Amino acid sequence: MAVREIRLFGDPVLRTVCDPVEEVDEGVRALVEDLLDTVAFDGRAGLASTQIGHQLRAFSLHIDGEISYVLNPEIIALEGEPVATGEGCLSVPDLWFDVMRYPRATVRGMDLDGNEVVISGEGLLAQALQHECDHLDGKLYIQRLDREARGEAMRQIRTSSWF
Repeated sequence: MAVREIRLFGDPVLRTVCDPVEEVDEGVRALVEDLLDTVAFDGRAGLASTQIGHQLRAFSLHIDGEISYVLNPEIIALEGEPVATGEGCLSVPDLWFDVMRYPRATVRGMDLDGNEVVISGEGLLAQALQHECDHLDGKLYIQRLDREARGEAMRQIRTSSWF
């Protein structure tokens, strides 16, 4: 379909808790195509629907050269002890902070045909699953930072060229 503009910090849609996909129709199919087209660039690991202005529970992934999507994703398992993991976000460009993330994550959702999809992974995949589910719950990764780091993130945002 199309590569969509990424919504940036301050856009209210990024704080929206997404609605579940109730019925797969042409609008949902178009959303998935847009998510896949928009995440397909190098350096993009994941993209949530809110980041392109939609409020349905869907995200796309681009990990290790594989591009995929999940509708109605829910984290069903987090394993291991959380570790500080360097993280950035397309909606908060040019920032990079350590965020506490579980080293292994599992998400369950569905595909466009209504079939159950389960994705489990470690490393970048686990991080992306947690990051994108946060987006669908209306949270940006900077909200997970400790007070000092969050203050530094806000300072960098205020002085950025894109804000």
